[in-house]
Amino acid sequence: MDPLTFNQLYNLPTVVDLMTAARALGISRSKAYRLAQEGQFPCRILRIGTHYRIPTAELRRVLGATPLVPPPRTSPENTNPPTPDS
Repeated sequence: MDPLTFNQLYNLPTVVDLMTAARALGISRSKAYRLAQEGQFPCRILRIGTHYRIPTAELRRVLGATPLVPPPRTSPENTNPPTPDS
């Protein structure tokens, strides 16, 4: 199982399954399930029926990955430099 890249981590949906979270954390499938069953998984887990779901924001927090802030957008009016007579 290959670990997630930085870009993959930031392109995840709002909630991921246990295996995706395990990939991001670099742990095996069996270890992830064992930790989840024991209540020791490093992220908050949402249990939906028999499925485990992990909020992506929580996963990023545990990994110490801060959100990417895109550069400010410029409006079309601000794309031209000022002219000397303006």
